[in-house]
Formats: sequence, structure tokens, C-alpha cells
Amino acid sequence: QVQLVESGGGLVQAGGSLRLSCAASGRTRNSYAMGWFRQAPGKEREFVAAINWSGTHTIYADSVKGRFTISRDTAKNTVYLQMNSLKPEDTAVYYCAAHPNSLVASSTLAEYTYWGQGTQVTVSS
Repeated sequence: QVQLVESGGGLVQAGGSLRLSCAASGRTRNSYAMGWFRQAPGKEREFVAAINWSGTHTIYADSVKGRFTISRDTAKNTVYLQMNSLKPEDTAVYYCAAHPNSLVASSTLAEYTYWGQGTQVTVSS
């Protein structure tokens, strides 16, 4: 089992920045690729960004490309999502997730095995 805990969410004005963190514990000696997803009220959970175990492969949703950056510190078992130039449409609960295939970054929600509880991000206009 792997436990994931997100932090860093909050209320920010449009154009501002936030950095989300996702700390992993438990069976972290296994290598996992990691992803960030988000879910706005009344909408499906959607892919935001993903990174492989080594950090050499990252992918982003078109809606966040150029504004968000995913990174990881394997020594700290932590994944980050730096969010810049935030927009009101970025408002959502953000979830991190662990993918059992460490080699690739995936945007497919169903492939992720472990999920955090989420952290709320609210962007005011």
C-alpha cells in the first residue's frame, strides 16, 4: 500500500501562483510514476500532469501547458505541481496519484493505483 497526502492548496487571485505537494509513504521503495488530476464541481476528474520515476518524462494537459510544472524529489518521496498564471477555470480539487509503471508518464486515469484525498484550489477573478 502507498499513502499519498496532498498539501499546498488554497485561495489565490487570478494570475497568482501556488505549489502543490504530494508526499508518499508506505511501500515507497517500489518505483512509481506520478500524476496530478483535478475535479471541478459537476465535472469529471481530468488529467493535469504526470512524471515518470526518473523525472525524465513529463506530460501535461493542453489547458495547463506552459503554466504548470510537475517535478519530483525521489529522496523525499514527494511530487510537486508548480502552478503559475492561475485562472478561475483552474478551480478544482487536485489529486495526486501513483502509477505502477515507473517508466512512463500516463494521462490515463484508470491506470493509476493509489490516490490521495485531494486539496482544494480556488482561483478568484
